[in-house]
Amino acid sequence: MTQTTTRFPQYATDYQALADYQSLGSTHEQPAWLTRLREQAWARFDQLGLPVVRRGNEKWKYTDVRPVANVAFEHSLGLEPYANPGHLQKAAPWDESWTNLVFVDGHYSPDISSQPSGDIYVGSLAEAAQSHQELVQNHLAQQASFEDDGFVALNTAFLQDGAFVHVPEGAVSAAPVHLIFVTTGKDQPRVTYPRTLLVAGSNSQVTLIESYVSLADARFFTDAVTEIILEDGANVTHYRLLLESTEAYHIGVSRVYQSQDSSFTSVSFAKGASIGRNDFQVLLDAQGASCTLNGLYLTTGTQHMDNYINIDHAKPFGTSRLLYKGILDGKSRAVFGGNVTVRQEAQKTDAQQTDKNLLLSLDAEVDSKPSLLIYADDVKCGHGATAGHIDDDTLFYMQSRGLDVDTASQILIHAFASEIIDTVELTPLREYLDRLFMEAIPIATLRLGRES
Repeated sequence: MTQTTTRFPQYATDYQALADYQSLGSTHEQPAWLTRLREQAWARFDQLGLPVVRRGNEKWKYTDVRPVANVAFEHSLGLEPYANPGHLQKAAPWDESWTNLVFVDGHYSPDISSQPSGDIYVGSLAEAAQSHQELVQNHLAQQASFEDDGFVALNTAFLQDGAFVHVPEGAVSAAPVHLIFVTTGKDQPRVTYPRTLLVAGSNSQVTLIESYVSLADARFFTDAVTEIILEDGANVTHYRLLLESTEAYHIGVSRVYQSQDSSFTSVSFAKGASIGRNDFQVLLDAQGASCTLNGLYLTTGTQHMDNYINIDHAKPFGTSRLLYKGILDGKSRAVFGGNVTVRQEAQKTDAQQTDKNLLLSLDAEVDSKPSLLIYADDVKCGHGATAGHIDDDTLFYMQSRGLDVDTASQILIHAFASEIIDTVELTPLREYLDRLFMEAIPIATLRLGRES
């Protein structure tokens, strides 16, 4: 794979400043093993750089990250985290019954966060690196490798704080855990490095929500990494919401590891970011593991959204379902890529992969490349991709029943999106997303049927 070896002075300066800050004694002094991990990650980033050269690099063929690489983003080191709770609750889904952990410009804000009851641990990763050292050390950076990914290497090199969730064996989380990563958008362009580690013990159950939001329509860069580990029989439901400024750059990397008979369900929603990337990978590494990955995104203007989804069936009797849907307007562009891999020993695998896109504008474009890599001979697998416009015949039928063209178009688009929104089991979250996407449907451009 072709990768650049570009040095970025702005990141080198920030990395040295963070190292000095840690050595002088920050709020949470890092253990030696974590300092070594950061040093190794920085050395690797210094070799890899960022993937600004796309020729020969299939992983980044359709997404140009030079706009990200060319901006000198400021790293907010040691700032006192603060966000107005009222503004925050308007920017993100919020329910007082949830366990809400808030991170402002990359820093944990305990004053506006809540704590769960029972044996479940939800808190700052910086604190957990000491209070749960063995557990964190055994899992941190084990699934999200920085050896071949410059963005993961950069995130790990700047690992200062983040979210840690541990659900012990047999425990059931009474309330969803909601992680809110908010960027205030103050001053000059800023970079944050959200980090999440979830360890679900054997036969445990938890619902995790990741929300990425901003309080200002400003340009900034979010380099996020999430690692989720499911032990035998664990059940994890996961929601990922990208709701940042349409001027923002967001690169999100998620890695999931599944053990025997574990069940993982994830739904991704995105309607923010100028350049957005959702790099999601699941490894089903034991018999009977199952995963369901759904996604819905809406792009307008000149937004660019890239979903790079990979499912790796490593052992027999695994099941996976993947369904992503996109709604594109204006001159926006979307990318769907990734693989469902079935290894030779993964017999009796049942896997389906589907990508569907609805184009609301003649200038919108989608590049879809789903693929299956099958090395076993006793499997049931399939994949497909579609891209099209609002059906003129259906639109005409609805108009003949007394609906105007905009209302009819809205109903059709809403029906297209509802297949994903309706999979959300949390009623407050489902209602929030349904309202969010309905309000975002661009009325002014719902005239494609008449233009064509």
